[in-house]
Amino acid sequence: MTRYNRRSFLKISGIGLAGTYLAACSVGGGDETAAQTALRAAFSQPINDLDPHGPSSVDEASLLAGRLIYDTLIRRNGEELEPAVAQSWEQPDDNTWVFTLRGDVKFHDGTPLTAADVKASLERVKAANTAQSALWATVSSVEASDDTTLTITTERPLGTMLVNLSLMFILPAATMNTEGFFAKPVGSGPFKVESFTPADELALTSVEHWSGKPKLKEVSLPYLPETSSQITALRTGDLDILWPVPPDQLRELEGVEGITLETVPSYVYYFNWFNCGKAPFDDPRVRRAMWQAVDVAGIVKNLFGDGAEVMTSPIPSTAFGHAEQQPYAHDPEAAKRALTEAGLGDGFRTSLMWFSDTGPLADGLAQAMISDWAKIGVTVEAQNVEKAEWLRRLNEKEFDMDLQTNTVTTGDADFTLGRLYDSAADRMGYRNPALDDILRQAHEDSDQARRGDLYAQACKIIWEDAVGIFPAALISTYGLRSTVRNFQPAPSNQPDLRGVTVG
Repeated sequence: MTRYNRRSFLKISGIGLAGTYLAACSVGGGDETAAQTALRAAFSQPINDLDPHGPSSVDEASLLAGRLIYDTLIRRNGEELEPAVAQSWEQPDDNTWVFTLRGDVKFHDGTPLTAADVKASLERVKAANTAQSALWATVSSVEASDDTTLTITTERPLGTMLVNLSLMFILPAATMNTEGFFAKPVGSGPFKVESFTPADELALTSVEHWSGKPKLKEVSLPYLPETSSQITALRTGDLDILWPVPPDQLRELEGVEGITLETVPSYVYYFNWFNCGKAPFDDPRVRRAMWQAVDVAGIVKNLFGDGAEVMTSPIPSTAFGHAEQQPYAHDPEAAKRALTEAGLGDGFRTSLMWFSDTGPLADGLAQAMISDWAKIGVTVEAQNVEKAEWLRRLNEKEFDMDLQTNTVTTGDADFTLGRLYDSAADRMGYRNPALDDILRQAHEDSDQARRGDLYAQACKIIWEDAVGIFPAALISTYGLRSTVRNFQPAPSNQPDLRGVTVG
């Protein structure tokens, strides 16, 4: 039997890179007693939904909000996973986890958080059939034997149990399914919702929390759709924090009095998925030709500069499980020959969908790739759509190609490779039984060395099969007013605001 408690945090080497790159920064100076109590911080993407188990469960903006509003059993602190609502846990056997919960956690409405709430939340996200549900596919039962004891049983060993639980937000069982709940949801996190207008603004106030009350009294997260408006708001002091600052806008903030820029290699990267379930992208020769046609290195250098690096794997180098692959050479003539061999010597017509706020310079990246594809006779219709429509079409696989950013939120390859490329997930029509077996083994194993070897195999298969094009891993730049103190830039783009002060 394996036991863990607050003195013996389980250090997961799979997310250790977070600590390597997560540089603490204390911005500004002065007397903290004179600090202001309100913070205005703008993320580049709109917060459309506060349901942490719903269609936006792995959306960066929704996860950002979720970290502030809700609690999890386990949370990440730098390079470690540590107790949160769960103060200790043990494994009687490989398929059973028993968690002992804190007895002092309350929801924002004053009701106690119990094991029954965790049970209901885990069962809800497992049944939701959303992007996060796949993490819990092997859970066979969840039992709350009393208010502070939770037992999770799995069909097979689940080596990523603790990492997964750092994403599993706890909601009140009695009210989480009532109509209108997520217009002003009740959580147990360090901030409660005062008001929420989707794709406009989320207003929060701090509460007494088991981890200590945040130093800020109020946090406002407005969405400013225009980059120029974001930059102006930071320069004038209407915003205290802005992230990520697009690479082409850094010059607007560099050297500006009262503004500090902090960077961190991130878990965020671009991919261009092919819908592998329909012609012509059901043919890997066509997918590889499309990749060869794109001058990835040139586009990344010219478009992003120091704001990104060329990908060498289906996940960024900051994530556990990354294994460097042989880059696809930019070779339009080879791409044309490959299309001819696939019976498409005269080219073809297809489409690319994306939404502008998916990440910095998304429009420019899309247009650059479309331009390169035109040079090999492939005409690509640009479909720049609203985020809500993009999400619907993605979930329904109503696309030919999909350009977006993605975040390895846990810092572990299982979150991306295991969740997205398994045949059962069917995210982009790609099916490979050999890859499924590798991902299953890595998902179940708790030995990090073996998991690393398995993910190296998975990276090679996904790369060589050209399931997508993986152009750029992003460097996140945070713009901060000099009055902001005790802020840590996060590689996940989901910063912890509990210790931040302004003044």
